[in-house]
Amino acid sequence: MGTLIYGALMSLDGYTGDAGGNFDWAAPDAEVHAFVNDLERDTGTYLYGRRMYEVMSAWDTMPSDPDEPVMDDFARLWRAADKIVFSTTLASVSTARTRIEPAFDVDLVRALPGRVSIGGPTLASAALRLGLVDEFYTLVFPVSVGGGIPFMPTGVRVDLRLVESRSFAGSGVVYSRYVRR
Repeated sequence: MGTLIYGALMSLDGYTGDAGGNFDWAAPDAEVHAFVNDLERDTGTYLYGRRMYEVMSAWDTMPSDPDEPVMDDFARLWRAADKIVFSTTLASVSTARTRIEPAFDVDLVRALPGRVSIGGPTLASAALRLGLVDEFYTLVFPVSVGGGIPFMPTGVRVDLRLVESRSFAGSGVVYSRYVRR
């Protein structure tokens, strides 16, 4: 089994999207984006639900921009990784190296090698309830959105140990990485 990692950009009050589902307040500057690229560089497989896949699939066709090298870098990283979309409503995918699974399959997830990233709080909730997530990282943006889509599900306790942290003075973003105890 590989290492299952749940990472997200979130508000200071713990939300990955505001009450309207928006996350434009979490647009990273170049320094933070380059840091995220380095975090994701060794990811071999991304796990998504339908909605997160639809958001992330924009990276497949994003035009290259010489003025945005960190964006180009992330697009290359994302395209190079395998993607598994757990969905009962998605009939087909539009991106390479992507397949659909009709249900969240614990055995499939456990069998994935290397670094595996689970994207989105809804799918991550299922993995958390099953005790599958090994590591967590957050990039906390200096904004309180007052409600929305929480990073962690209610009713799930996970004891963690902080293994790394960093702050970005220019943007006020704070990064933290945790492992299960």
